[in-house]
Amino acid sequence: MPYKTKQELPDAVKDNLPSHAQDIFKEAFNSAWDEYKDKDDRRGNDSREEVAFKVAWAAVKEKYHKNADGKWVKS
Repeated sequence: MPYKTKQELPDAVKDNLPSHAQDIFKEAFNSAWDEYKDKDDRRGNDSREEVAFKVAWAAVKEKYHKNADGKWVKS
């Protein structure tokens, strides 16, 4: 279920990540959704959606981190 807009992202993403981080999440999720559509391309028993979420969060964490107040900020 790729996301067409940031407004479609899960609340946990929309409510916590800055706008640019949401863009990163959306693009990484959609790319992983396409890349890992075949079960043979995934490790273990993770679903396509689980893999896409892991990839998306990893992409966000390359550019952002949580500060001492628990807010996501650019690294």
